[in-house]
Amino acid sequence: MKPAAVLTAFLIAALPLAALAEPSSADKDAFKSLVQGQLQAFRKDDAATAYGKAAPGIQRMFPSPDLFMTMVRQAYPPVYRSSSVAFGEVADGPAGPMEKVYLTAADGTNWIALYTFEKQADGSWKISGCQLVKDNAPTI
Repeated sequence: MKPAAVLTAFLIAALPLAALAEPSSADKDAFKSLVQGQLQAFRKDDAATAYGKAAPGIQRMFPSPDLFMTMVRQAYPPVYRSSSVAFGEVADGPAGPMEKVYLTAADGTNWIALYTFEKQADGSWKISGCQLVKDNAPTI
C-alpha cells in the first residue's frame, strides 16, 4: 500500500464517533504523556509500546506492532525519528480532542503533527490519529 493511501486510511479510521467537550487539565496531561511515550518508543524501535498507545481503530487497521511500525517508518518519518519536539495547544476539534506537536525531523525540516485522541471505555485515552503538516514558518 502506498504511504498516501495508508495516511488517508489512517486518518479516516481515526475519527471518533462524536466530538468531546473542552479537554480538562488532566486530559491534556494524559495527551502529552501518550505522545511523549509513543515518540520515545519510536526512538527505541519498541513496537509493542508504541502500538499500545494507539486506539483500537488503528490497531484494527494494523493488526500487529510490526505492521504499525512499518507504516510509521514509511508514512511518518518526522514522527518516527524527530530531533526535537515541542507541545502546542490542545483544542476540541471536529474529530475530538486535538494537540499540536511541533517536530523537527532528522533532516532538519519542521513539521506540525496534529494528534487526535479517543477516550476508552475504562476512561483512559489512546492516540486515534496523527496528521502531519509541513511547517513553513521561518525559524528565528
